[in-house]
Amino acid sequence: MADEQAQVEEAIEKYWESVPPAWHNTRAYIRQAAAEKFSMTSEQFQVLRRIRKGIDSVSALADANHTSRSSVSKAVDALVNKGLVSRLTDENDRRHIHLTLTDEGQRLLKEVYDHAEAWLREKFQALAPEELALLLAAMRILQKTFL
Repeated sequence: MADEQAQVEEAIEKYWESVPPAWHNTRAYIRQAAAEKFSMTSEQFQVLRRIRKGIDSVSALADANHTSRSSVSKAVDALVNKGLVSRLTDENDRRHIHLTLTDEGQRLLKEVYDHAEAWLREKFQALAPEELALLLAAMRILQKTFL
């Protein structure tokens, strides 16, 4: 029982040492790629991501991004000017504006994610076959446990 408890404590420690930093590094890589390769600010990238997920108003985007409406509005204006986002007036309430990704916005966002997947592929291909198998098993366990 003591050995099992020690393993649980080690698992908790390893979880905190690996999962959040791995996710942080992945997100940082995506943001950097968005900025350098696609000339987008981090805020603009977050706005594109959230519009793709269905958040379609400046106020909802501000809430989701934990930032001000004016900051989101500037990002949206820039994305509209780049042809990545369009504004559509609500037919039932003309005061409400819906934001949608244009075809170019969808294409660019896919390209950013494809770039990130290539980076992940490179990381995983560097592992020995046994390590990759262990990593897959661990990820399945994480999914079963947390998702």
